[in-house]
Amino acid sequence: MLSGHKATVQMPTEKSIDLREVNQLVIAGWTGRNVAALEAHIKELEALGVARPKSVPVFYRVASSLLTHADLIEVMADASSGEVEFVIYAMSDGLWVGLGSDHTDRKAETIGVTLSKQMCAKPVSAKAWRYDEVSPHWDKLILRAFVGAGETRRLYQEGPVNAMRAPEELISLYRGGAPLDVGTAMFCGTFAVHGGIVSSGLFEMELEDTKQGRKLTHCYRIVPLPNEG
Repeated sequence: MLSGHKATVQMPTEKSIDLREVNQLVIAGWTGRNVAALEAHIKELEALGVARPKSVPVFYRVASSLLTHADLIEVMADASSGEVEFVIYAMSDGLWVGLGSDHTDRKAETIGVTLSKQMCAKPVSAKAWRYDEVSPHWDKLILRAFVGAGETRRLYQEGPVNAMRAPEELISLYRGGAPLDVGTAMFCGTFAVHGGIVSSGLFEMELEDTKQGRKLTHCYRIVPLPNEG
C-alpha cells in the first residue's frame, strides 16, 4: 500500500548577500558562447562609438564600492543604460549566484570601456542562490530585463545563462586556473538587447530558475544629474 506522501522538492538555498564582505569586483565582458550573438552585441555597441574588443573575454577590475542593493542610482545626464547579468560571489561558505546590472555610461564608453565601467553604480539583488545547487540544471536559468514603466514597459533582454561561458570557465580564464579569492564578485556577461540600447528611467531584472520555480529580482530607478560640461 502506498503511503501517500509526496516527494519533497529540494529548493536551492537562498541567502542575503552582505556587500560589506565583497572587496573585489570584476566585470567580465564579451563572454558569449554564440559567436553570432556575441557579434550582434559588439556591433550594437560599435554603433554607439564603442571600439571593438581586441580579444574576448575581457576582465575589468572596478571598485567594489560600486555594488549596491539600492532601488535608485544617480547618473550623469541620460547617457547610461543597464545590462542584466548573473553575478558569481566567492564567499567564505562557497560560490553563490546572484543577479546584477552592469549599468554603464555609454558616452564614457566611447572614450574607454574601463573608464565607463567605473562611472556607474552596479545594482544587484539582495538574495543569491548557492551555486552548486543550481549548477546541475544551469541551462534552466533564464535572465530577463525590462525597461520603461506602465504602458511603456517592455522586454529589453532575455536569454539563458548558458548563452555565456560557464562560471568555472570564466573564473579559470581570469585566475589562470586558481579559484576566486574570497570576497570577490564577478559579473559574467550579457547579451544583445531588443530594439537597440536605450536609456530608461526604470530597469527591472530577474533571474528565473525554471526547474525550481523561483526567481531572483531587482528593480531600480535611474535619476539623471545635469551635465554642466
